[in-house]
Amino acid sequence: MYCRNVCCHRWTCDERLDGKTVIITGANTGIGRETTRDLARRGARVVMACRDMERAEESKEDILADTGNENITIRRLDLSDTKSIRAFAEVTNREEKQVDILINNAGIMMCPYSKTTDGFEMQLGVNHLGHFLLTYLLLDLLKRSAPSRVVVVASVAHTWTGLNLEDINSERSYDPMKAYGQSKLANVLFARSLAARLQGTGVSVFSLHPGVVQSDLWRHQHRCIQVAVKLFGWFTKTPLEGAQTTLYCALEPGLEGQSGGYFSDCAPGRRSRQAVDDDLGQKLWEISCSMLALTWE
Repeated sequence: MYCRNVCCHRWTCDERLDGKTVIITGANTGIGRETTRDLARRGARVVMACRDMERAEESKEDILADTGNENITIRRLDLSDTKSIRAFAEVTNREEKQVDILINNAGIMMCPYSKTTDGFEMQLGVNHLGHFLLTYLLLDLLKRSAPSRVVVVASVAHTWTGLNLEDINSERSYDPMKAYGQSKLANVLFARSLAARLQGTGVSVFSLHPGVVQSDLWRHQHRCIQVAVKLFGWFTKTPLEGAQTTLYCALEPGLEGQSGGYFSDCAPGRRSRQAVDDDLGQKLWEISCSMLALTWE
């Protein structure tokens, strides 16, 4: 087994995943697509959890042609609809014997104000609450598959703002940037809180910042910002480069001892003070359970 961190532009590791099952949300585009490609190349059974089935099919065919791995399945998952999440989890729990790695990758960024089917502010609903519910519904399967991992794609944007617990649904006021930062802070706190709850189960949890990646996440930004991202590309990462820290958290041998950690460029990253506030994490956990009508100690 050989792993090497080359400034994380390309993290190299010969870890194989034959006989392993990986679920990745948002697998049809951006860093999700490149993560799927790498996992397929390693021999994994990959479940692509995607909202856009047409684009997912196109990505699957591209990855199949590139890797030769035919053990790739597409399942529809709309993280803005709890009924879709529950339907996805029901099929997965029925048809999959194991889930060795769950990668909560999908997300939206700084979109105009809107709500999910269940009435959650869209960024909080998709980026945090949707993945919170998905992980909850798959947790028994993850435990039976231990040693297993949950990887949460967060962002350095978690340092931009705090959690407004009094208006977490942004109904009194809405700032796209603050709402995005809040959802990413929720990602980091969720990973830390979940890791603490899963001690001794064999399930490890990690969150990460993938870098500033040239991807569809920028689609809601003003045209001038999109142009700037392309023009100043040397400050950003390609989707392939952006996928490296996700792969590191999913595959790096011996990382279990750092469960609950936050990573950037394939190394421990710097978190904001709020991101390591366990009291805040507990409050977020309770609010998330209440919003989703869950009993999850």
